[in-house]
Amino acid sequence: MADGDEKYDRFEADYINRKVKFEIYGEEMIEKTVNSSGNSGRVYLPPEWIGTKVKVVKC
Repeated sequence: MADGDEKYDRFEADYINRKVKFEIYGEEMIEKTVNSSGNSGRVYLPPEWIGTKVKVVKC
């Protein structure tokens, strides 16, 4: 393993366990739980949101 890769792995391990703060401005917020969908996850949103830009933050 290259020396640079080793430093990256340590950084990644430290970062995974930290929480960060996001400040987001928007028009509306919905809190949902992700459901299983095959090999992925799915969240249903209102049909009025189709075509709009959304952001997802894991809490």
